[in-house]
Amino acid sequence: MELRILPGNIANMIAAGEVVQRPASVVKELMENSIDAGASQVNVVIGDSGRTLIQVTDDGSGMTPDDAVLCFERHATSKIATAEDLQEIMTYGFRGEALASIAAVAEVTLRTRTAGSETGCQVEMAGSRHVSTSEVSAPVGTNIAVRNLFYNIPARRKFLKSDNVELKHITEEFTKVALTRPGTGFSLSHNGKDIFVLRPAKSLKYRIMDLLGTSVAGDLVDLAADTSMVSLRGFAGRPDTARKTLGNQFFFVNGRYFRSPYLHKAVMRAYEGLIPEGVTPSYFIYLETNPGSVDVNISPAKSEVKFEDDSLVFQVVYAAVKETLGKNSFAGDIDFSNPEANDMPVLGSHFTDYKPDVAPRVQVDPGYDPFEPMPRVRGFEPGRLVDRREDYGKLFEDKSLPITQTLILGGRYIVAPARDGMMVVNIRRAWERVLYDRAIAALTKQAHVTQVNMFPVKVEVGAENRLLLDSKAPLLSSLGFDISPFGTDTIVVNGVPEGFSGESGKVETMIQDLILILSDDSVSLPGVMESSMAEKIALLGASTRGELSSPMEARALLDSLLSSANPELTISGKKTMAIMTTPQIDKLF
Repeated sequence: MELRILPGNIANMIAAGEVVQRPASVVKELMENSIDAGASQVNVVIGDSGRTLIQVTDDGSGMTPDDAVLCFERHATSKIATAEDLQEIMTYGFRGEALASIAAVAEVTLRTRTAGSETGCQVEMAGSRHVSTSEVSAPVGTNIAVRNLFYNIPARRKFLKSDNVELKHITEEFTKVALTRPGTGFSLSHNGKDIFVLRPAKSLKYRIMDLLGTSVAGDLVDLAADTSMVSLRGFAGRPDTARKTLGNQFFFVNGRYFRSPYLHKAVMRAYEGLIPEGVTPSYFIYLETNPGSVDVNISPAKSEVKFEDDSLVFQVVYAAVKETLGKNSFAGDIDFSNPEANDMPVLGSHFTDYKPDVAPRVQVDPGYDPFEPMPRVRGFEPGRLVDRREDYGKLFEDKSLPITQTLILGGRYIVAPARDGMMVVNIRRAWERVLYDRAIAALTKQAHVTQVNMFPVKVEVGAENRLLLDSKAPLLSSLGFDISPFGTDTIVVNGVPEGFSGESGKVETMIQDLILILSDDSVSLPGVMESSMAEKIALLGASTRGELSSPMEARALLDSLLSSANPELTISGKKTMAIMTTPQIDKLF
């Protein structure tokens, strides 16, 4: 086999595969170049989630005409001159691969001017080919427009995800860069609509608030630690605000974002005993260390780093988070085993004066009519499903014990008379079955009922999750959610599907769980997708339900359950009810 040297444009396309994986990669590289150029304002304009346009404009130092052409050559950099310079890297870009890689897979127009030049320079590139260079009028700084990404690699373009997914990745990269420079102004717009307009912030916490919302920023506590090797600053979230959704977990070193599952474990270990399993707190951790003590050159995207002493950094992160949680009294539990503990309030002798006796509340079922013939309820006979659902009436053969006589046991069970015995229904599982059936009907037949909230509930979800909810608006509407946008990072929940709780606190929790459900794109097969979505929605709705407040509510739930095609089991195969016959009860005595 004959060896040959690859042509430059082919080599650049191969290199681009490592650096430019999707539109978000271009946004990241161009924003970082703007920061390195000393920009005080960086504006990002996106068209069609980056497929047709990615434009980044800054007011940085700009480039001379010669440099404007040279920057598209591979390994063209102003950051590295000797091997020793690799040990002192404090800038984002240094390899000189970004612009060459971008120009290999897109059509690029660069306009730039330095403060010392009267006119600017425009360079056009396409598929690694230099198309033209011309003199133009331009402000000081740089304006790069990247059009038709992957136009010359159809296979790569084909494997891009949906517009919503690609835009989500773009906002993630934008957020990471914006969090490193609170004193710099940033903006992001998509198809003419502003997503972020960030003015220079007074502090990092204000920048977090502008990016992620006041609810996130308000739930953070300060972190600080100093050692001879590394110093740490930042914020950690209150344990009670930890969420099932991953997000708002950030590590930075010397102003550069990086991923680290290893250091994430240090944070999670500090929260042990304070948060339930399966949830993750927010954190924003900024590390500062000697550049020679950290290697930022271990991945093409520069998203991973290697510390000289990883175990020491692990201990610093763990200790800083643990100490902060302790100082803020998040770890203080009441010691019930200590009789001298003064955590519990002491009730005085006049306590009863403030808690007068109250007559017990009588619960009345206004729907009960003892003279009304027993309704024909579809159902089952004990121990087996029956083919003819109208035979449910046999369960309630004794007309003196109609279904309207129900008892709510411990807030967890409904007890009702049945044929030759009684039926016990698990309330939580009954809701799962009922809400699953309703969700399936809504998804497949476009039939839904919306339960209007007495008071609309405003929920801050962050700009990124707002985009997700906006993109899923038709699906949410079909399920019975009435959600309207409010600003760039907030929604208003006007109504929820029938059977869901409309209480403010439960709606907020429900929306966070709903975001987690909508973020899961693992199932896409028709039929399977509807069933999977309906099951998750049912579990979500059942978890928000409070206790049944009256026998009438219990009867309504029981009627809905017995109307199901499969009332005995949840979708996961768990029993919703059990029948105790009179002989079985006799054995108890």
